[in-house]
Order: sequence, then structure tokens, then C-alpha cells
Amino acid sequence: MAPVTDAGTIESRVRIGVLGCGNVGAALIQLIADRGDDILARTGLRLEVTRVAVRNTAKARPVELAEGVVTHDAGGVVDDPDVDLVVEVIGGIEPARTLTLDALKAGKPVVSANKELLASMGAEIFDAADAAGVDVLFEAAVAGAIPLIRPLRESLAGERITRVMGIVNGTTNFILTRMTEDGTSYQEALAEAQSLGYAERDPTADVEGFDAGAKAAIIAMIAFGARVVAGDVYHEGISGITPADIAFARHLGYVVKLLAVVEELDGEIAVRVHPAMVPSDHPLASVRESFNAVFIEGDAVGDLMLYGRGAGGFPTASAVLGDLIDAAVNLRKGSSAHIGRLGAARIRPIDEVRSGYYLNVEVFDRPGVLAAVASVFGEHGVSIRSMEQEGLGDEARLIFITHEAYERDVAATLHDLKNLDVVGTVGSVLRVVGDH
Repeated sequence: MAPVTDAGTIESRVRIGVLGCGNVGAALIQLIADRGDDILARTGLRLEVTRVAVRNTAKARPVELAEGVVTHDAGGVVDDPDVDLVVEVIGGIEPARTLTLDALKAGKPVVSANKELLASMGAEIFDAADAAGVDVLFEAAVAGAIPLIRPLRESLAGERITRVMGIVNGTTNFILTRMTEDGTSYQEALAEAQSLGYAERDPTADVEGFDAGAKAAIIAMIAFGARVVAGDVYHEGISGITPADIAFARHLGYVVKLLAVVEELDGEIAVRVHPAMVPSDHPLASVRESFNAVFIEGDAVGDLMLYGRGAGGFPTASAVLGDLIDAAVNLRKGSSAHIGRLGAARIRPIDEVRSGYYLNVEVFDRPGVLAAVASVFGEHGVSIRSMEQEGLGDEARLIFITHEAYERDVAATLHDLKNLDVVGTVGSVLRVVGDH
């Protein structure tokens, strides 16, 4: 007979196999140990970590593990009859994909923090979970500790979501915060982020938008029920942003942020990651340092914003633990939270997406220059909302903010501007979002 707790509830043990014991895995194991009694009191379940798979069993861990728990055989953890539920925090595509599918086929729920895997193989994994009738939960794969996936999947299931837009990469937000508030260069801000552990030695995945792109693909799948993979996401990074761009944005009443934007447009899905100028009074403009925030727009609900720490061992482990508790409760009830079938959707190419734009054009200040430049905009149907001139002579600079225009028309405008004899160089081009 199962033991009875002090609260009078029947204690049921759920045995956990953890794949990976890095920052997140170790923090999760610590949280389970620290909060086990609270979880038991609320759910009647005793979570017990029975196996942990690591690459190097001899490496010291920041968390205490009983003898015999640690192994280098990840497949053995999945197959172990003393493991009821699997947590995957090793990252990457393989062997994570195979291990996840094997666990699901064995009827074991999986909790994952693996954005790369889900952004590439999400449909396959969701189908496998549905076929097995068990959970695959992944709150920690997007925006760290911020509850986002569950609200999209459950609380907003009846909502017609039109757009999800947010800051989902803490590294780039930290860099842009430093550039905005301290006037540092991109390279200086990146070096500081690396010294503080916010950025990897090779920061490419973060600063060029690949990390945010994977998260955007996952958001699109859940928000719109569509088959979207990381390769569908258009992305630009922040490595070309200069202190001058930051200063011009501030002067014009904007803040530069790296945004993931997911939209439903006439039955098509537009999903992209790029730097953008956000109005200084928009809620996303005030998100600083390594924090993340996601802005959700819906027909009935209006505007919502979710805000919190987007990375870090314990914040991310907190999201994993929330999923773990849900999966454990569902397992004992014999139920699961299905994602549902993902439908095919046309991904709208970036050329067919409309946005406002900021353009920085260096010109030779001669008679007729404004007319010549404005005529190029007009030829391609790009309407100028505002224009400012700085300097005179060979140092003159024209700064434009456009009304919403198609990307292809702005690209054509840029091409023709570069060929004007009154134009020296066309500098930075940034999208402008959130004005409506």
C-alpha cells in the first residue's frame, strides 16, 4: 500500500530520469530535492530522481547524487524500468531526437528544454507523443522562466492570436542595453556579455539571430497550429548595429531591440527575427539587461505581455519543474496534454511582409538632392512618414522613417538610391514596429 502523508493524501512516487546534468539539469535536481515536500503536499506525488545520464561520470557536480544514479548510458536511462518520466536537457538534435522518440514509444512522458530539437523536429515529436498518449512538454525551450507555451496552448486556446512579438534572447538584449544606456560599441558590449557568462565564446547563434529564430519557430507552431521549422524563419542579427543607430533611434523616440515576430497574415504565417526600432513608450522598450518579454496580440484578449528572466540555470529549471509536475500528475491520471495536429501553412516570404523602416542616407548637399531622393521612394510606392537632415555639404545625412511598405519595395528603393549620383552611401536600415 502507498504511504500516507501527514496531510492525509496517498503518496505516489514518480521516478525521474534526467538526460544531462549541466547548469539546467543540476539546478532541476536541486529544486526537486528542495521542494519535494511542497510538491508532495500539493499533488500527492513524490518526485524522485533515479537516474542521471552525463557525458563524464567522473566530473564533479554542483548537486549531490546518490551512488549508482549517475551513468554515461543515456539510452539505458530511457529504457530503465525504474524510470517513469524522462527529462531531456542535453540539447542538440542527436542523440536527443532518438532518446526522446524512444521514451515516448515506451509510454514515458518527456519534458524538454531543447529548442533546437523542437524547432527542427517538433511535428514528428508531437505526433509520437499523441500516438503514445503521453505528454511532451517544453516550456523551458522558449524564453526561459517565462510561462509562455502553456498560456498559448491552454489559456488562449480559444483566442484568435494575430501576432506574437518579443525579446527572446537575453544575450542580445544585454548587449543592446549596454549600447543604449552606456554608449558602448557592439564589440565592447559583447565582450562584457562574454565576461559575465551571458554570451558564449562563439556568440554566433545568439548575435546572428539563430537562437531567437528557433524559439520563433516553436512559438509559431503553438500559436497558430502550423508546421513551422527553424529553416522557415528569416533572421538578421545585431552585429551591424552601431552607436550611431542607437543614438538616432533615441533622438527619434525609439529603442533598438532584437525581436522575434510571428504573425498570421491572410491565412499565411510570417515568422522572422531582426533588429527593430520600438517606440520608447511601447512595453518592450523598457525590457533591459538579459530579461525577456513577449507581447501577444489577439482579437478578443487585446494585448498581453509576459516578462521575466529568459535564461540561467535556476530560472530555466523552474520552467522545467513546472512541466515535470504537470507531466507527473497527468501520468498518474492516465491523461496527457496533446498539442494537436499541426496543419500545413504557407510561410510568407520576407519580401511580402510589410513594415515601417528607418533609413540612414549620406548625401552630397546639392540643389535638388531632396527631390531626387524623394522621387526614388515615390517610384517604388514607399511613402515617407518623416525626414530629418543633419549636417551640410559632403557630410549631409538624411534620416527617413517610412510608412508601412513591402520589403521588396524597400529593397528596390535602396538599390536605386545607391545608384544616385547625389548619394554617397546608404547606411543602416532598420524596421520600425509597434507604432500602431
